[in-house]
Amino acid sequence: MQTAIIKIKGMTCMGCVNSIKNVLRNVPGIAQLEVTLDPAQAIVQFDPANTSLNQLKETIIDAGFDVVD
Repeated sequence: MQTAIIKIKGMTCMGCVNSIKNVLRNVPGIAQLEVTLDPAQAIVQFDPANTSLNQLKETIIDAGFDVVD
């Protein structure tokens, strides 16, 4: 398992947090997921054999949010 902290720009409310949780839950290989508004980030534990950090970031971007590198 691998853990990534992804900083997210554009979240303004708990609805945003829930939107990101919902799209990330659909990505195969995620074992644990925590999305917080303050600080605006997602902490994701995932299996690198099933998904990648880039795929997680793309999923967040596709949901309408920005990823801060």
